[in-house]
Amino acid sequence: MELLIGYLAAILTTIAFLPQVLRVVVTKKTRDISRNMYIILTTGVFLWLVYGFIKSDLPIILANSITLLFTITILILKVTTKDEEE
Repeated sequence: MELLIGYLAAILTTIAFLPQVLRVVVTKKTRDISRNMYIILTTGVFLWLVYGFIKSDLPIILANSITLLFTITILILKVTTKDEEE
């Protein structure tokens, strides 16, 4: 049961980022996204990933590997995309 809860939590928290990643990739608009928040979040997710490796915890490793890819994608687009004024 413990492992099931871990995998379910991992799946839900990871796919929660998917709509934002898709929107940013498709629209290339990042104006309303906080760069500093994504820097902090990406750092935190990276540390969770390190923790998962230290603990050999597969749900933490899988979830944070994918989430790290999502947050890095958003952060890179935030830093490199110049949103036009509307």
